[in-house]
Amino acid sequence: MPQTHTGTSTRGFASMDPERQRQIASKGGKSVAPESRSFSQNRELAAEAGRKGGRSVPASERSFAQNRTLAAEAGRKGGEASHGGGRRT
Repeated sequence: MPQTHTGTSTRGFASMDPERQRQIASKGGKSVAPESRSFSQNRELAAEAGRKGGRSVPASERSFAQNRTLAAEAGRKGGEASHGGGRRT
């Protein structure tokens, strides 16, 4: 693999020009037509997929089922990420 004098690779997405990275990344959202995005069109289908995923892991291996503190912390992090980190009043 080609390497620069600092030992880092000159290949791959991370080493590309930022503009080229944006061009490639923008294609991801355009690869599927909106009407073909099942979960965005059908919330029940999305919910069922989530339930199936949860059932695929044995109860004894579900971290959140075993550790409520871990679950609460994950919920806080998710809320902060999706709502700007503050409570709305």
